[in-house]
Amino acid sequence: MSNNIEELKSNAIAQINSAESHEELEQLRVKYLGKKGELKAILDRLGSYPPEERPIIGKKANELKNELTALLNARKQELARRAAELSTLKEALDITIPGRKPRIGNLHPLTKTLYEIEDIFISMGFSIEIGPDIELEYYNFEALNFPAHHPARDAHDSFYISDGIILRTHTSPVQIRTMEKQQPPIRMIAPGRCYRRDAIDASHYTMFNQVEGLCVDEHITFADLKGTITLFLQQLFGKDTKVRFRPDFFPFTEPSVEVAMSCSICKGSGCRTCKQSGWLEIAGAGMVHPEVFRAVNYDSEKYTGFAFGFGIDRITMLKYGINDIRLLFGNDLRFLQQF
Repeated sequence: MSNNIEELKSNAIAQINSAESHEELEQLRVKYLGKKGELKAILDRLGSYPPEERPIIGKKANELKNELTALLNARKQELARRAAELSTLKEALDITIPGRKPRIGNLHPLTKTLYEIEDIFISMGFSIEIGPDIELEYYNFEALNFPAHHPARDAHDSFYISDGIILRTHTSPVQIRTMEKQQPPIRMIAPGRCYRRDAIDASHYTMFNQVEGLCVDEHITFADLKGTITLFLQQLFGKDTKVRFRPDFFPFTEPSVEVAMSCSICKGSGCRTCKQSGWLEIAGAGMVHPEVFRAVNYDSEKYTGFAFGFGIDRITMLKYGINDIRLLFGNDLRFLQQF
């Protein structure tokens, strides 16, 4: 029987050492150490051997069981190590393969335009002021001389959060907040997001970007307004840009004007963009209304000023030939990668 155990040991060790998978090792474990395995069969026949041989055979069988168990575990670890090494080799960086250029992000066209606008006004001596998107109705309307019955104050046109609190419809409230904090002279612009209940189409969106400007000091005239806006548009669109001022009405300026510029697409000859007129409406402006000065405790007999407002989205569309404002807010990479 001792010879049979030695033969069993020899065969088991050879097969375990040559196993190449965890499945083979499990089959060998069942074959030799399982409940119906060959080693168990030897122990089951232990009672049939002479009494003096039983302890010797039992000891050898248990020693072999422990040895095969240790050998199976060692082989499992060896196979796992080899598999890990193979996986590492497969995933290793092959420096001979041509690399892929990473995509480099760029500024959004709206951001590019805003930075350019800010640079121009900063060069003229204007500061940049900001204010909250969620605004008090007082700053958005009342302090800007909007009467209580004005249609812009209706819930059909503006986004009300609660009584007296609104999503600002323009950045003009920043002008009021700035004048409350400091005395003239003031020369500032207020860029930012605005919100109105517009039907969304190619030229309108419920959220848009605007930059408004304010200049207040002694002896400010309408000529200063015309010169500032003309210089700004010519720096932005080119020195050949012509600027036109026509009478208009805004509650917070008097007199008020609509500002138009010669079409940047057709250079004034007439096209679809300018509806064959050669002109594009680009801004609203005017001299600050005395009622606005009274709201911030400025002496309207001593100080005068002008204010203006440009749509950053519209300027961006004109500069880059974009025909649909929805593209600016769609986050479509096919569109954004062009810039």
